Formats: sequence, structure tokens, C-alpha cells
Amino acid sequence: MSAIRLLVLGAVRQHGRAHGYQVRNDLEYWGAHEWSNAKPGSIYHALKQMAKQGLLLAHEIAPSTAGGPPRVEYEITELGTEEYLTLLREYLTAYDQRPDVLTAALGFMVDLERAEVLGLLEKRVRSIEEWRRSVTEYYTPEEGPGQLGHIGEIMNFWVHSADSGAEWTRGLIERVRGGAYTFAGEGEPFRGVLADGQENPFGTGRPGRPGEAVGGPDGEFD
Repeated sequence: MSAIRLLVLGAVRQHGRAHGYQVRNDLEYWGAHEWSNAKPGSIYHALKQMAKQGLLLAHEIAPSTAGGPPRVEYEITELGTEEYLTLLREYLTAYDQRPDVLTAALGFMVDLERAEVLGLLEKRVRSIEEWRRSVTEYYTPEEGPGQLGHIGEIMNFWVHSADSGAEWTRGLIERVRGGAYTFAGEGEPFRGVLADGQENPFGTGRPGRPGEAVGGPDGEFD
């Protein structure tokens, strides 16, 4: 799983139409450059790739004053919206060791209805519990990690991570069930986006160019 597709699609969708720097600025405002692969080069690459795949529609709106390529704004397509909602639902439920996947989904969960989010989070708890049971078939937490030598610390870490993840998810379920946040169909939800030109207090300040290095060779944007 990779968070970058969900992050970029969601950022574009929140604006309606957005250019690459707006998407990057929003994701840096969320701190995504720290907890995910949403670095400048990855963002621009993802925008271009998803435009080729029909998930985004690219609009050339103005020529560059510096003699470079025209400025491009992106708009999510119907196919892109389907992909966005599919990823959002998948990432809210799947138990993945990479925290960027869940973190990205949490940022957009209010685009779904409250009842659906509760169902997805409850499914997530069940997935964690099932995953924990698969670990404890080979490892007994009560006996401690020493039973497997220092390698036992790996399974010990996995079990503790599963327990804390399930506890946190149950807490979120209770907050959502208790009326926290504004979900789809309930009114205008909170949007963690910046207006065009608004200063980003969490921005890196580093320029990003389409030619910058992108993610690894695993083809995660293809």
C-alpha cells in the first residue's frame, strides 16, 4: 500500500481544481512530508501519472513567465473519485504496519457518512484482532519474548503494536459514535486546506520541481 495516491487525489478533490504547489502545500500543512512519501517530486509525479490514467484531468491555464512549461491545474474525474473512495475505505479498514496508510485515510474520513466510518473502523478492529491471533499461534505474549531468544522481541513488538492499535481504534469509534466531527451529509465538514497564497506555517520552504527524484523502483505510482 502507498498513501501518496489517496493523499494527492484527496487534496485535489478538496479544492475542486488545484495546481501542484497547492497540493504540496496542503500536504505539508498536514505534515505528510514527515510521515509519508509525499515529497515534492513524488507529488508532481503522482499528479502526472494519475492524469495519464484518467483519474485526474489536467488543465493548462497559463504560460510560464520564466519560459518553462505552462502552469497546470488538476481536477478529479469520475474515475478518480471512484478510486479515491475505494482507497479511503480500504485504508480505514486494513491493518498495515505502515502508519502513513491509516494517517492518510483519517485525514479524509469525513468524506464518508458517519455510519459507514463506524462500520469500517469496527472492521479494522476485527482485522487487527485476526492478525494478532495469527502471530500468537507461534508466540505466547504471557511468556515474554525470551522464549524465542532476541528474535522474540520482533513478535513482542508486533503484538504490542496490534494491542495499542486496537485500543486507539476503539477510542476513535467511541468519539465518532458520540458525535465528534462533521461527516458527509451532516453539513460542511472541517477542511484542513490552505487558500491559494496563504502562508504555510509547516512548509519546508524548499522548492519542488517536476524533475526531482521520486519514490523507489517499486512502481507504486503506476
